Formats: sequence, structure tokens, C-alpha cells
Amino acid sequence: MKNIVAKWNGTSLILRIVIGMVIGAALGIFVPQASGVAILGDLFVGALKAIAPILVCVIVMSSLANAKEGSNANMGMVIFLYMLSTVIAAIIAAVASFLFPITITLTEAAEGSSPSGLIEVIQNLLLQLVSNPIQAIAEANYLGILFWAVILGIALKQTNEGTKRFLNDLSEAVSTAVRWVISLAPFGILGLVYNAVSTSGIEIFTEYGRLIALLVGCILFQAFITNGFIVGICLRTNPYPLIFRCVRESGITAFFTRSSAANIPVNMELCKKLGLDKDNYSVSIPLGSTVNMNGAAITITIMTLAATNTLGIDVSFPTAIVLCILATISACGASGIAGGSLLLIPVACSLFGISNDIAMQVVGVGFIIGVIQDSCETALNSSSDALLTATAEFMQWRKAGKELPF
Repeated sequence: MKNIVAKWNGTSLILRIVIGMVIGAALGIFVPQASGVAILGDLFVGALKAIAPILVCVIVMSSLANAKEGSNANMGMVIFLYMLSTVIAAIIAAVASFLFPITITLTEAAEGSSPSGLIEVIQNLLLQLVSNPIQAIAEANYLGILFWAVILGIALKQTNEGTKRFLNDLSEAVSTAVRWVISLAPFGILGLVYNAVSTSGIEIFTEYGRLIALLVGCILFQAFITNGFIVGICLRTNPYPLIFRCVRESGITAFFTRSSAANIPVNMELCKKLGLDKDNYSVSIPLGSTVNMNGAAITITIMTLAATNTLGIDVSFPTAIVLCILATISACGASGIAGGSLLLIPVACSLFGISNDIAMQVVGVGFIIGVIQDSCETALNSSSDALLTATAEFMQWRKAGKELPF
């Protein structure tokens, strides 16, 4: 048994995940009644969501408390790349919607409340920053976690070396626990794939096939063309080895967990493998799971323009530009959980005078196609976090004449 376990652990994690996917799909097709298998996926996602807030809080505090002068120097570039890619994603979605206009069959209104406007989105973002830190960790409010971790990390920088060593040891212990959870990914993915295959029919995907195709097409264009252009310009080298690695090691897991927040530990591990500075990625990765929402910007833009097409509302070019900006800002307010971007669609719809009742029906359509839409959206969001974090640091490596690891 020990030899079998050792051989299993010695196999590439990606290969083990693929094996889990194949087994999960086979069980979903041939034994759909074995519902107990799905609990493996629930346990895996639950463990990731449970450990991620603690990981973010501890690692950010530790990295800032132990940071040397001049560290985190590339954070401005990371944030710039996050915002740039999100704006471009919204523009791509708008252009695609004009080239391939889509109408939708409206359904019953989805349950849930949505912000009434952009001002409320911004207010919610600011209120999340100053929420109770214990409550922020309990509710996985990553804006609040980041805010208080930064404040405490800077304050702890003035403490003695013993305190800093304790924080560093605690950070390493939490990171080790995360690696243990990630090592169970093949079993978690098996359960997630089984659940998707055994419960999701194909009928809805024929009715909304064109909408899904447009969304997924824009997401793929952003992941491989836009990101390729951005990374290629920044690093002046072939970007695709890095892009494919981020998609393979981060995007696949995010596709099945459908949660940028749950994928934070996976991205942390990927950044470590790439040899990035922990002081940088321990801040930029949690930040990216909150504000780097390329896929959310695409979803908000396409679903909003689908609603205008359905209602016969003419959208001018200047209005489309305003929509792209609004979608970018709204996407930053999307929570890092499954379906987090959908409830922000009414904010964009309000730009065209679409009532909240109709807008929530559009949200309902989003939930219908969410099995594919949200999975692809999260894969793009999360893999881009690691990709752009790495790009910002590799720019410094290139300037210093250091060889890139891809």
C-alpha cells in the first residue's frame, strides 16, 4: 500500500487530476444514481474555501511584516495589468456582441438582490473594506481581509524579530496545510465532474447555444489572444508557454471549483513553482481574486447587450464605451464565488433604462447557462491572476538580465 501511495504522489498532479476527471465523467454517465460520489467535490471545495481566508490573512500579514525595503515594488504594475486586461475584455465582449447580436428568451426572475446603481457598487466595496476583520474571515470577504491584513502587517513591521519569525512560521504552517488540501484535488475534481455530468442535461444548451458560444468564444479570445498580446509586449518573448502553464495548473482547477476565492491556494502554489517573490504574490493573488475579473466583465457586457437586442434598444458606440467602463468597475465588485458576476448585470442594464424586473430575468438566464458560463469565466479570471502577477515580476527579471523560467 505504501508503494502505491508513493507512486501516486510521485505522479504529476495534472495527470492525477486528468485521471480524476475521466473517472468522474465515466461514473456520471454509467452510474448517475451513485450520488454519494459528489460529496468528494463538496468536501474539496469546502476545504479550499475554509483555508483560503486564513491563508490570505496570515500570508499578507507575514509578508508585509517581514518585507525588506523595496519589496512589493511591482504591485503598481500588477494592478495596471489587472485593470488593462479587464477593460479590454469588456471591449472585446461589446465588439463581439455587435458582430454577432444575440437575443434571449426571458425566464422567471431570478431570486436575489442586486445593486441599484454604480454608486451602490462603490459604496459596497468601501464598506467591505472596513468590515469587522473576524467577520471578514468568517464570510470570506477578501476586500476586508486584505485591508486589515495590510494594516496589521504594516503595524507588525515595527515589532521584534521573534514576533516576525512567529508570523513567518505560522505562514509556512498554513501553506503546508494548503498543499495537503491541493494534493487531494484529483478526488475533489472526480466528485465535481461526476456531479456535473450526472445532473446537467443538454436540452438547455441547445436553446441557449449561441449565447454560450459567444460567451465562451470571448473568454477564449481573452485567454489566448489578448493575454498573449499583453504578456508578449511586456516580456518581449513567446508568451504561450507561460499562458498554457497558468491555464493548465490554475484554470483547470478553477473551471471545476467555479470560485476564484477557492482557487487562491492553487495560484499561490503555482507562483511558488514559478519562483516568484512571495512578498509580491501573497498580496497580488488575493487582490486579483477580487478585482481582476476579466470573465465577469465579458459576462456583464454580453448579457446586457443581449437584453438590449431582445428589447429592441439601439445602442450607440459612445454608449457602448460607457457600458465597457461600467462593466469593468462592476466586475471589480463581483464576489469570488460561483455566479458572483450575474447579480451585477442589473447595474449595467440600468444604463439603458431596463427595469430591475426584466434585468433579473436576464440574471435568471445567466443561472441557466451557468454550468458552462461560470466555469469558463472563473477559469479565465483565476488563471489571469497568476499570469499577470508572473508577468509583472518577469518584467523586472528581464530588465535585470535574469533568465525567465519558461
